Parts: sequence; C-alpha cells; structure tokens
Amino acid sequence: MAKFANAGMTQAKKNMGRPSYGNTYVASIALGANRNHAQKALMEAVNFKGPSIVFAYSPCINHGIDMSKSQVEEKLAVECGYWPLYRYNPAAADGKRFSWDAKEPKGDFMEFIKGEVRYTSLYKTNPDHAEELFALAAADASRRNEFFKKLGDIM
Repeated sequence: MAKFANAGMTQAKKNMGRPSYGNTYVASIALGANRNHAQKALMEAVNFKGPSIVFAYSPCINHGIDMSKSQVEEKLAVECGYWPLYRYNPAAADGKRFSWDAKEPKGDFMEFIKGEVRYTSLYKTNPDHAEELFALAAADASRRNEFFKKLGDIM
C-alpha cells in the first residue's frame, strides 16, 4: 500500500533487478541480513567496469517499525522470502555470473508483512480484499524467488 495505491496493489511487483541487458552488474542486498554478502556485492559493483545497480532493502518510518530495529527488520525480510539476496556479475566466468545468495525461507511471510503498517492499513482501506492481497503478495514473492534461483542454473 502507498499513497498512490491505498487500496492495495493487485499486479505483480516489478522485477527491477532482473539482469536483462547482460552488461550491467546487479545485486540485491540487505545489510541487516548478511553483512558479508552486502560488502562483497558493493565491492564487486565498484570494481565492475561498467554500470552497476545495487538494490538495498531499507525499511523506513512509514513501515511502522521501531527504526532502531531496522536491521532486524531487514533480516526478517530476507528470512521469510520477502527480499532476495543475489549478485549478477557479467564479468564472471560462464556458469558463475549469477549467484543466488539467500537461504530457503524459514520465516512466515504473512507474519512479516502483517508486522508493517503499510500492509495492515489495508484492513482499513480495503478490508474486503486485504487477506486476498496478502496472499497475492506471498505468491508473487515465491514466484520471484523461484525465478532468481533458476537463473543460477542457466547463467
């Protein structure tokens, strides 16, 4: 939910990190989830001879969380499969360009999103469809994660 979609979003999340050009370094990180992964991705991005994009999960006050615990929130986001960890390095050898760096989700996706105001506010703005939208978000996250995991097999 956002100001421009206060009744919730029904379409899938944009896959901004999909390595589609082949000549751009792309990574998805969450400092609170894995500092070593974040550091490695940032160093690779800086050293890559070409454009680099690093998506970093960063909770904000509008998520309705205690901001002194933002790194805990990042870890929870990765553990439940909400936020992926990966690196795509076009300069790496064939078969090693894409690295899926997240573990299998072990947290509860629904519990995670229901812990953030941006999702639970759907109970006020669109109460008849809130649970349905939560389920769509969970299914979309699962599809995205499966897509990225499979990239490691073909890149």
